[in-house]
Amino acid sequence: MTTATAPAPSVTAPTVTVRKVGGRLGAVISGVRLGGDLAPETVAEIRSALLAHKVVFFRGQDHLDEEAHEAFGRLLGTPVAHPTVPSTDGRYSFPIDSDHGARANQWHTDVTFVPAYPAFSILRAVVVPPYGGNTLWANTATAYENLPEPLRNLADALRAVHSNAYDYAALRPDAVPERLARFRDVFASTKFLTEHPVVRVHPETGERTLLLGNFVQRISGLTGADSRALVQLLQSHVERPENTVRWQWEAGDVAIWDNRATQHYGVDDSDDHDRKLRRVTIDGDVPVGVDGRASELLEPSSVPEPSFGVASGASTEQPAA
Repeated sequence: MTTATAPAPSVTAPTVTVRKVGGRLGAVISGVRLGGDLAPETVAEIRSALLAHKVVFFRGQDHLDEEAHEAFGRLLGTPVAHPTVPSTDGRYSFPIDSDHGARANQWHTDVTFVPAYPAFSILRAVVVPPYGGNTLWANTATAYENLPEPLRNLADALRAVHSNAYDYAALRPDAVPERLARFRDVFASTKFLTEHPVVRVHPETGERTLLLGNFVQRISGLTGADSRALVQLLQSHVERPENTVRWQWEAGDVAIWDNRATQHYGVDDSDDHDRKLRRVTIDGDVPVGVDGRASELLEPSSVPEPSFGVASGASTEQPAA
């Protein structure tokens, strides 16, 4: 007499869920344990949500270390080093620590002072303050889309010069001399000037996005006063509250944003409490404007090789026509 064997219980793959947290950008993704071993279909779901919502958040990723953070990044593209700030541990993970002066009280898109600035940034919270230290993101596609038509037409025709050499002391009047010296000797050790279109065409979604932020030095062809007024006018549309989402960090959180369609702002309101995050950036391509003209590196003649890895912005690839 044969005894029937009970069938083995089936293993159900975790369900990936995406929940919006803002009307114009931002979503929380659940059901994913980030790392370098994710299935291709899960990576595809993350990428799709990222393109749709511009910034996506994951809670409870405490298992990630520098190696796993970087391994996950490789599933989205090629990790790149910062063009001027050297790696301290031989990895692509970039420290954003309060004790290094990394309290970025400015709206910006990462590394736009080079031509092919990063496509994606992946930020992991290691130590968070007991209060404050939130990060805001803004949707530069909806900012462009909601411009009055005369301003859209004007923006389409403009180009702007971006640089990492700006007046840090004026922006941070409370900065101690050591931080000023670090800015001059490290962050601005090589002066970059890159001319970008003010409106770039997103290579994956086809959206038009405003390419501005605190690295903008001037609008090409305009005087200082006219340039500042125009930048401020266009930037004010990016910063409108309805274009933004705010994230309150918990240790183990991960945020990933489309750096081609967003700006972000790290709020400096946590007093002297520690705030330590780690960022891995993924190589981008050279922006192209509405007129089909690509961004151009003005200074230096090429992006220098960093002390470790591949430099962010060294790519010369442009989207296929």
